[in-house]
Amino acid sequence: MTEMYKTSGLLVNHWYAVGQSKKFKLEVPVSVTVFEIPLVIWRMKEGALTSILDRCNHRNAPLSKGKIIKDCIVCPYHGWTYNHKGQCIDIPSEGPNKDRIPNKYVESFPVREAYGLIWVWMGKNKSPNKEPFEMPMMNQLGWLSYYMETKFNSNVTDLVENFMDVPHTVFVHKGWFRSRKQICIKAKVERTPDSVLVTYDQPNDSIGFSSFLVNPKRLPMTHSDNFYMPNITRVDYTFGEMSRGFIITSTCTPINPFETIVYTLISYKFGWLTSIARLGLTAYTKKVIKQDVWIMNIHSQNIKKFGRTDYKSTQC
Repeated sequence: MTEMYKTSGLLVNHWYAVGQSKKFKLEVPVSVTVFEIPLVIWRMKEGALTSILDRCNHRNAPLSKGKIIKDCIVCPYHGWTYNHKGQCIDIPSEGPNKDRIPNKYVESFPVREAYGLIWVWMGKNKSPNKEPFEMPMMNQLGWLSYYMETKFNSNVTDLVENFMDVPHTVFVHKGWFRSRKQICIKAKVERTPDSVLVTYDQPNDSIGFSSFLVNPKRLPMTHSDNFYMPNITRVDYTFGEMSRGFIITSTCTPINPFETIVYTLISYKFGWLTSIARLGLTAYTKKVIKQDVWIMNIHSQNIKKFGRTDYKSTQC
């Protein structure tokens, strides 16, 4: 068990996205890392997925560098073979002497495929008691969506805070979201055992490209920033009772203390423009996320130098 895993407490008892479904081909092992724990995932002949620790029980060689034969993974070092449950079923050097094989196994992890993503349950001492987070508006009438996959050199908690942080948009995303204004707005905050939901009361608010694409009729805008356990954010900009909308949902998977993979679902509904909006929207979202990658990278570099003990809020 890694140090990061041990210090993450109850955060490990959740589903974590480890890749887009389309990247997991039949009988091709894929190496992923969550909480510094290397895993290997492969899709069997019938399409089902399995996930086990990426280390052979014999000499710790990475199983992900081996081959899939008859739905089992074969270690590239000495040919030890494991089934989808992590049980060793063959040791070539033992020949017909199979009596010791039942004692050889590799830890397995529950895996699910949902909403275009592959999810792994990281709780070692707790079985899954929920399904993966429901990514919004997928297959909803009038809505289209696409995923962005981005690696950040950042701690997962700092990254989640950035995605929920309104004031930084004026500086990091200058001209792309908002212009600087000194105004007071009301916000409604709702808390549940596994979420924090914030809705801003500013009907005349807008985002950078809204005047000509998102909201040509100048309908009142509703802006909300939502956080869901363990590391998921959802930012909604909707107009006229959801007649139009732009939703950014990011599920963040920690690789190590300063590296995080983010799977961002961009969901959008722009009326008759929806079907042709993808090209411009893709360029826009790539620009914005590139700016976040930059700021979080330099932020993390300074955290490594100074630590995070000197964080101050505006009320201190």
